[in-house]
Amino acid sequence: MDTLRELFKIGCGPSSSHTMGPERAAKKFLAKNPDAAKYRVELYGSLAATGKGHLTDWIIEETLKPKVTEIIWKADYIHPYHTNGMKFYALDQKESILDEWLVFSVGGGTIKEEKDFEETSLEKKEVYTLNKLDDIMEWCRKNRKKLWEYVEFCEGEGIWDYLWEIHQTMEEAINRGLTKEGFLPGNLKYPRKAKETYLKAKTKTRLLRFVDKMFAYSLAVSEENASAGKVVTAPTCGASGVIPGLLRAMREEYSLDEATVLRGLAIAGLIGNLIKQNATISGAEGGCQAEVGAACSMASAMAVYFMGGSMEEIEYAAEIGMEHHLGMTCDPVGGYVQIPCIERNAIVATRSFNTANYVMVTGGDHTISFDEVVITMKETGKDMCSAYKETSNGGLAKYYNKILAGE
Repeated sequence: MDTLRELFKIGCGPSSSHTMGPERAAKKFLAKNPDAAKYRVELYGSLAATGKGHLTDWIIEETLKPKVTEIIWKADYIHPYHTNGMKFYALDQKESILDEWLVFSVGGGTIKEEKDFEETSLEKKEVYTLNKLDDIMEWCRKNRKKLWEYVEFCEGEGIWDYLWEIHQTMEEAINRGLTKEGFLPGNLKYPRKAKETYLKAKTKTRLLRFVDKMFAYSLAVSEENASAGKVVTAPTCGASGVIPGLLRAMREEYSLDEATVLRGLAIAGLIGNLIKQNATISGAEGGCQAEVGAACSMASAMAVYFMGGSMEEIEYAAEIGMEHHLGMTCDPVGGYVQIPCIERNAIVATRSFNTANYVMVTGGDHTISFDEVVITMKETGKDMCSAYKETSNGGLAKYYNKILAGE
């Protein structure tokens, strides 16, 4: 598995696969072809289907400025390697092709070339040599280590400075989101709710205040993401509100110190990394089970650690978090990361806490393992109709479009 630095990334929303990935690809192509007279970019599959609402064209054009960039939308073409394909062309003054590059945005801001899909695990430099949670837990038992210590063992002590930066970026996104009012960008005229929700939380009893603050913090980050603000992929931009919302609320309620917070993030990252390695965190590939489902799995594991749970209970919480999101569709209305995405982040933050609480009450004994449910999610994603995988051609998006058309 790769480093957590490739899972938790800092960047601008609204989408890790549709905004951050294309931005990274555009920067790389620009560095290779700085003297081109102009550029042309073909967007395939999901990148083309919901690219307008996700600001894909805008971020590519902004990155390649001041040169002119022509965007060509090819939503009907699905590349066999991944639905989020894009092809960059560098052109001279006569529009002859100087260079071309096919690249894929595979989720979480990560980009891959064709050769990366064909590369075997033996050819890749692995930061984590164990790719199954069962194997990692066995290593921990043999070496009398905790899960966060396995992360440190693989990553080195420098990972704590990086996770501190990740935590601070999450906190800053919450703080910004809690101060803003009005509507989010786009045709939906979606109202910001974080500030109002936070103010209401202050008037509630302690139990409801804790829950409402979780709502407010998650909304704050998700609203920042939807307005192209700086967030952390956790594991994606579309699911970026779940972990920060739960983490901030629990840090305040449980008086968590910095070391505990960072260790919790390390455990969440380890779970997300396993999902990324063995299945997918791309909504265009696996539906929202791969984004919010993965975030719930990560957050639930983190919350159990904060509650003092055992390694077995952490594994159980991660399993539950994914199991009960199997088959969740990704059908963003209008192609915007707003409906149902923003509410979904807030609801799933509280669901993650309830998952952790359930595990702590019932214990760690269960039948389905985390590793098994991750493979099930991957298979479910493959079986899922493309209309429910970030194309806005089905589900809520299709129904809403019918209403707008007066059907």
